[in-house]
This record gives sequence, structure tokens and C-alpha cells, in this order.
Amino acid sequence: MKFSRRTTAAAAIAGAAAFAIIATGCSASTAPAADSSKPITLTLATFNNFGYSDALLASYHKLHPNITVVQNKAATSDAAQTNMFTKLAAGSGLGDIEAVDGDWMPKLRQYSSKFVDLASADNKGRYSAWKTAGGTAAGKVIGLGTDIGPEAICYRSDLLAKAGLPTAPADVAKLLTGDWDNYFAVGDKFTAAKTGAAWFDSAGATFQGLANQYKNFYEKNDGTVIATSNPDVKKAFYSVLTASKTSSSHLAEWTNDWASGMANGAYATMLCPAWMLGVIAGDSPKVTGWNIASVFPNGGGNWGGSYLTVPAQGKHTAEAKAFADWLTAPAQQISAFKTAGTFPSQVAAYTDPTLTGATNEFFNNAAIGQIFIDRAKAVKVTPFKGVKYSAVMTAVQNGLTRVESGSQSIDDSWTQVVSDIKALG
Repeated sequence: MKFSRRTTAAAAIAGAAAFAIIATGCSASTAPAADSSKPITLTLATFNNFGYSDALLASYHKLHPNITVVQNKAATSDAAQTNMFTKLAAGSGLGDIEAVDGDWMPKLRQYSSKFVDLASADNKGRYSAWKTAGGTAAGKVIGLGTDIGPEAICYRSDLLAKAGLPTAPADVAKLLTGDWDNYFAVGDKFTAAKTGAAWFDSAGATFQGLANQYKNFYEKNDGTVIATSNPDVKKAFYSVLTASKTSSSHLAEWTNDWASGMANGAYATMLCPAWMLGVIAGDSPKVTGWNIASVFPNGGGNWGGSYLTVPAQGKHTAEAKAFADWLTAPAQQISAFKTAGTFPSQVAAYTDPTLTGATNEFFNNAAIGQIFIDRAKAVKVTPFKGVKYSAVMTAVQNGLTRVESGSQSIDDSWTQVVSDIKALG
């Protein structure tokens, strides 16, 4: 799950469009044996909607009658982050299993000694290398991956038709295959058709998709901030904002106007990680023109994803580790996908008929399972995220917003971005 910049959209995820799923079943994969047969309660702390239904948790109790699981949901990722660091510092009060957003996992990795090593023979090799790396610190696995956010392009077929552009998913994918310059060039063609709609939703979202394709965009692997000296950052900043002048709806993500724009046709395309489907369906339930193309500028990209951790301060760490291992196994990730649309990070899940055959009625019966499997396989690079990643990203995003809102020129905003980042120390 991903919600560092989508925290206000939590309710929409819970209301994700119904999936027409071929095959059923959250099969009971074998979990590592718990260390105790005494009756215990494990607390599972999550946020938004990870797809952990009451039925799923009850199935674990059936496998382990001595263990009762209680799930505590924070409303947002931000709330969960505050709770995590407050109680981590206090030395008590955290859940037996704590969910962590991928964007604030880097800060947590500084405190690896305060978490149980979750590596085991059972979960070795479950994930792509980049997903495993995100939950690894000081030589141990402190986070087991839950979901990921492989990106495609969602589009309004009615608006593309109005502009005289292809509308079938395969044709749109062909049209958009190429780099970001091609995506912006197609946007120029769309804008020239004067449909009354913009090509994309916002500079902020578009920039994020581009930034996620660089290994060391904001930071070196040792955590040194290079955002102000890396020419790729400035180039991307200017490139996206130049395109924004004619192609963006200038509607900042997660605002009411942005949400309304999905429904009233304010923009024709948007970058679309798997979790975004629920947001779009929730904000534009009566629109019949939304569809998905299995393509992404410059190849593949991932936006989002979370982990499960086991704080060492817990009283039942062995049982919690076994439960976290079970909860992140392929069968349970498929169950979460069916419940909330969270896309599995487990490579083995990509051959499951439930996923390969999944379609989405709202998106004109798009084959979302196979689309996002293909998009996940296209991810070759994910950004290094150090301790200052979130703060640097916020400084850049604020700069993009200032330009889109008309309060600063591109040059002046970039100057402030550089100043803001340097002030971080």
C-alpha cells in the first residue's frame, strides 16, 4: 500500500471497484510453527486498507486456535508513522506486528536493532530484489513486503476519442510507448484538438512517476543528498513544468478539485499505480470512459508499497514473526488483492489464476491482473530512499505546486527548492 501523498484518499481505496475474479480462495499456506500453545492475542497495526479482512484473520485463528488476532487501523499513513516513532522511543505500546509505509521505512531502518529479524527459509526469494532491499537493514530483514505499486496509464477513452486519438488499450499503449518526451508530445496533439480537457492531472504526480525511475535521484547510497546538484532533478523539474503549461489541469493531488476532475473530465490521462484504481472508481463512480493501457513512459515504474515489521518490544515476537510470514505469503496477498485491490509483491502470486484472470468492470473490464503483472515485471529501478528522502521530496513537490498555482515562475521556484533542500542540513 502507498499513501505518503495519498493519505486523504483512504476511503476511496476501501470502496475499490468490484473485481470480476476468475477462481477463488485464500488458500491456507503453511505458516511457520508458533513457539507457544498458550492462548495469546496478537495485535496487528495497519493503516488505510491493507485488505486484511475479518475472514482472513479468522482463517489464521483456525490454523492456530490458541492465537487471536486483533487488527487496529490508523486512518492514514501519517498517523501510523507518528504512532510508530512515538512508541518506539517510549519503548512500549506498539502492536505485535506494525505496518510501515515504504516512504518512511528509510527512517525506521536506522533503528533496526529494535526490530525482529524476519528472514527465514520460508520467505527467502519471495520478492524482487528491490522489494527485499527496501525492508533490509544492518544485514537483517526488518520488513516483509506487503503490496507494491506498479504503474500503468489510466485514461478517459471518451476524451481521447474526442481528440481523434486511439482509444483501445492496445492502441493507446502503442501510442504512448517511448520516453517522457513522447508522452508530452502526444499531450501536445491532444491539447491542439481543443477538447476542453487537459492531458494530465498535475505536475506533481507526473514528476513523481519520472523520479521513481532513477536509482539515485535525490540521494547517494550513503544518504548524501544530491538533489540540488544532480542535473537530472533540475532537468525533470523544468521538463514537467514546461509541459504543464499547456498539458496539465493544474489540480493538485488529493484536493477536492482533483477528485472532481476525475468525474467531470478535467484531464484525459494520469499515472496509474495499481492502488489508484480504487481512488478513481471511488471519485468518479458514474463515469463509463475510464480504461487502462499497459504502458508507462520510459519503461516501468513503481509508486508505493508497504511492509510488515515485528517490534522487538513485543511480548510474543516468535508468534508475531510466524504470523507476519503467513500474512505476506502469496495466498494471503491474493486474498488482500481481492478485498482491497492491493497488488501483491510476491513473485509467486503472479502465476495464480485469481490474479492472472482478474478483471475490473469499472475500467471497461480491463484485465487488471495481467496488466499489473506485466507492469511489475517492467520495473527495473527503484529510488534509493535515505533518511532525508521524504523531506527532500516534499521540498520539490512544494516547488512544483507553487508554479502550478501561479505563485512563482519556474526559475524562482527552483531557486527556492534548492534553498529549502540545503536548509535540511
